[in-house]
Amino acid sequence: MKKSIIFSILGVVTLISFAFMAPEKITIKGSDTMVILSQKWAEVYMKTNPNASVQVTGGGSGVGISALINGATDIANSSRPMKQPEIEKLKSRYNTLGVEIPCAKDGITVFLNESNPVKELSIQQLSGIFSGKITNWKDVGGSDAPITLYGRENSSGTYVYFKDNVVKNDYAASCQTLPGTAAVVNAVKKDKNSIGYGGAAYAAGVKHCKVKKDAKSIAYEPTAENVKANLYPISRYLYMYTRNRPTGAMKAFIDWVLGPQGQKLVTEVGYFPVK
Repeated sequence: MKKSIIFSILGVVTLISFAFMAPEKITIKGSDTMVILSQKWAEVYMKTNPNASVQVTGGGSGVGISALINGATDIANSSRPMKQPEIEKLKSRYNTLGVEIPCAKDGITVFLNESNPVKELSIQQLSGIFSGKITNWKDVGGSDAPITLYGRENSSGTYVYFKDNVVKNDYAASCQTLPGTAAVVNAVKKDKNSIGYGGAAYAAGVKHCKVKKDAKSIAYEPTAENVKANLYPISRYLYMYTRNRPTGAMKAFIDWVLGPQGQKLVTEVGYFPVK
């Protein structure tokens, strides 16, 4: 009888121990622009917090926000603010407007092939190029060659931001949409007459095009100094969205992201801190 009681107590103790040891799982889904950054956050955070489990997947800002609304993720990564219809869906389902957390800044980079003689473009010229009004590089100071366009798919926050703030029109039908900034960079790298856009952290093997607000302005590269000083004209915040005010494991993770260690990783990855 005594042995049974002892084994029962030991069993309860074992179950309690496993309960305390179980990883506190946090799921993050959304912006492809933010995947590299979020994966780095998750990797470093889990090393110093072994009882935490942070899972990161991409798919685009729209996909992440839909997953948040549907209850399929804890945190939605987005490279654009939530749209009003999305907020209304969230309110209808959870009676909450959600919580917006700016966690980094990004200078959307215009990518050119390294052999392209063009070094800078104005917002107006970029609008003309990506809307299909300008189709030859000679019209913007380059070689006599047709312009090939590469961009993001319409579920991407980068697609939406670039359309609203740079193109200010519909994209040209000839613009080839690709699933992720890495794919855009790879395409531009192989095509000497191409142009693309995406997050600054992905620009490897291509040339940064300097961008100016208008024909009379100075052109700037998307460097940390220029983004911080609001000189680079295509910069934006990157966001985390949650359904409710974060608590427990989620709050601990987000506080860490916004703290010195998390913001240091923002710079290391190639983006810009919010503080």
